[in-house]
Amino acid sequence: MARKETDHPDYHFIKVVLTNGTEYTTRSTYGKEGDTLNLDIDPSTHPAWTGGSQQLLDRGGRVSRFNSRFAGLGLAAKK
Repeated sequence: MARKETDHPDYHFIKVVLTNGTEYTTRSTYGKEGDTLNLDIDPSTHPAWTGGSQQLLDRGGRVSRFNSRFAGLGLAAKK
């Protein structure tokens, strides 16, 4: 069976800019040759990579209701 030319994506070089201004060039299928990809979140700022903690926002009392409903199970928020 013959392979079509469109079977593989078009890889080309783009510039990636991290949130701290660091730039590097890589191959990607994003955009066109020479485009710039500006990241909003990257390993230098995201809590998953930095080990930071995330605060729960209590919208509409949902967290409070959950904590009061399941307080007896030891799942209440730690202070």
